[in-house]
Amino acid sequence: MLMNSSFANVAPYGTLDRKTPKLLRQAAMLPSLDGRPSSHERHWKHSDTQACRLLDWPKVDETNHGVQVYPADVVKRRTVTWDGMAAEIVQATRREKMEFRFRAPVHLLAVWDQGTRSDGDTFVEGLPRSRLRDVTRKLTFVPAGHEYQEWHEPRVLTRVVYFYFDPARMPSHSEAGVEPAPLAPRLFFEDAALSDTALKLKRLIENAASDSGPYFEALGTVLAHELVRLNAGASSVEVPAKGGPAAWQQRMVTAYIEEHLAEPISLTTLARLVGQSRYHFCRAFRQSFGTPPHRYHGLRRIYRAKTLLRQSASSVTEIGSAVGFCETSSFTAAFRRATEQTPTAYRQSL
Repeated sequence: MLMNSSFANVAPYGTLDRKTPKLLRQAAMLPSLDGRPSSHERHWKHSDTQACRLLDWPKVDETNHGVQVYPADVVKRRTVTWDGMAAEIVQATRREKMEFRFRAPVHLLAVWDQGTRSDGDTFVEGLPRSRLRDVTRKLTFVPAGHEYQEWHEPRVLTRVVYFYFDPARMPSHSEAGVEPAPLAPRLFFEDAALSDTALKLKRLIENAASDSGPYFEALGTVLAHELVRLNAGASSVEVPAKGGPAAWQQRMVTAYIEEHLAEPISLTTLARLVGQSRYHFCRAFRQSFGTPPHRYHGLRRIYRAKTLLRQSASSVTEIGSAVGFCETSSFTAAFRRATEQTPTAYRQSL
């Protein structure tokens, strides 16, 4: 549906220099979702003596697939992109008037992690304007092709997470189990399931690890399905599956994971083994095993590593590589998360 590639293109916070790729130097720009950055750059005129009015802005630049922020140097941005989806954290570095604008052939979901303004105005095409002061934990959805404009006089350092979806990669209505309906704009709404999934993705971006790809894929898939279900008027609270995979399906999936323990395994691959969509497979798997597929895979790697540490004279680096970790540091970190010990300390305790 959304992501066929692994976790990639992480743009960190911080000062950018001449060696920084053009994509990251243009702080207000995001790549199109096919991975190619937009080359169009534009500077907006701004008068400090006149309050910003959104209707006076120039025409929206439709070649830019990301939210434009003015002034660009008032925020730091951290971005992750996949094939069909992108996410970025936009963090204000000082309390200064900020202007946001967007219109692109991709869907936008804005999740305000922190936002209180003394003055401001928000507009989404097709909806009445809003001057809501406290937008913390509020969500805004802008369908592809719709215009979004906003300005803030912030009272706190603003932090917002933007998610961009390629409409062609969104889940089908039949797959999501809802009646077909075009995605409608929504302004400053609340939804616990969407917020929870979005903030999990935010934390994953902030603490990105080399083995985070499957978790990104799973969360991105769930986020897209929840958007489709919410739009159709269905409850966005996930309904527990009535039952997990059949016994033969469980055996097939677990055997495949054991045989390919040291390799990346996508949700698509596992779902195809049992003839289900990724979304429904992920729900059913969790119902049966109490954990998502990617986490089960990771725990089985650690279990195998513990066996090797007990029975083998191989070094920690060799064992980490044998269970699929490219770097000793990432193996040690994963092992510590699972066991509260480093591999070396675990071996010495035996």
